[in-house]
Amino acid sequence: MAVYTEVTDEALAAFLADYDIGSMVAFRGIAEGVENSNFSLRTTAGDFILTLYEKRVDPVDLPWFLGLMEHLAKRGIVCPLPVHGRDGVALRHLCGRHAAITTFLPGVWPRRVRPEHCGPVGAALAALHVAGRDYAPTRRNALGPDGWMPLLERSRRRADEVQAGLAAELEQALAGILAGWPGDLPVGHIHADLFPDNVFFLDGRLSGLIDFYFAATDLLAYDVAVCLNAWCFEPDFSFNVTKARAMLRAYSEIRSLSGSERAALPVLCQGAAIRFLLTRLYDWLNTPAGALVTRKDPLEYVRRLRFHLAAHDEHAYGI
Repeated sequence: MAVYTEVTDEALAAFLADYDIGSMVAFRGIAEGVENSNFSLRTTAGDFILTLYEKRVDPVDLPWFLGLMEHLAKRGIVCPLPVHGRDGVALRHLCGRHAAITTFLPGVWPRRVRPEHCGPVGAALAALHVAGRDYAPTRRNALGPDGWMPLLERSRRRADEVQAGLAAELEQALAGILAGWPGDLPVGHIHADLFPDNVFFLDGRLSGLIDFYFAATDLLAYDVAVCLNAWCFEPDFSFNVTKARAMLRAYSEIRSLSGSERAALPVLCQGAAIRFLLTRLYDWLNTPAGALVTRKDPLEYVRRLRFHLAAHDEHAYGI
């Protein structure tokens, strides 16, 4: 989440006039994240999130995202629900951007991940994968393997400004990842961005999943690899096998990983690491001056990538 587009009080009041959610009480930008402009909105009817979709999100995909969220919510996944206007439409326009209001989920995301967080995350991810099976529309993962080389090309010239030799290291790693990428694993709808700041806990329990705007139809085990990267490294970038084992065990109790999926974990984790490294690198080099946004250090994912490149098999992940 971030704020790239400012919304005036007058524009917001006119926008809210199309809804039955009361009048504005409080409104503020949310600085966390990097993709869209997000605002915390309180009205006389309750709390909501207003999102303005920025340039990285293709407007053609927005009905798919909103439809997936509604589908998952009907099947028991606690996630934000799009709020429809009086005319039944959820996707609208505000300040020159596509925009939508979603319900607010209570809870806080864990600033310091502990092993007891990882089991519930694994279970929630598996439940999401199962709940999405009968959502018929599909969406290609624009930030999947086909998108990684173009991302590298966009930052290659300046990559060594971040760390000497980074461009060459990424080029070599990416060539090996793409050569070894599996093509015959189970496919379904994935969250693709289930980082700690997209998972809420309340009173010690997982209370909801947010930010589905990278969701896509792709390898289910790749989503597991994203979570292993996001949840199982310590602040010193050492890999915590206890966290990984808790996550994978809880996931497998709901949706069993096949032998092929387990064997592919090293390359899937390499791919997940380089995907977030490349988008962080681009944003690090190109975030507009003055944007209300928290930039994320791409070098954190260089350390993760090196671990995965050295992993010989699935046993490195606690299996």
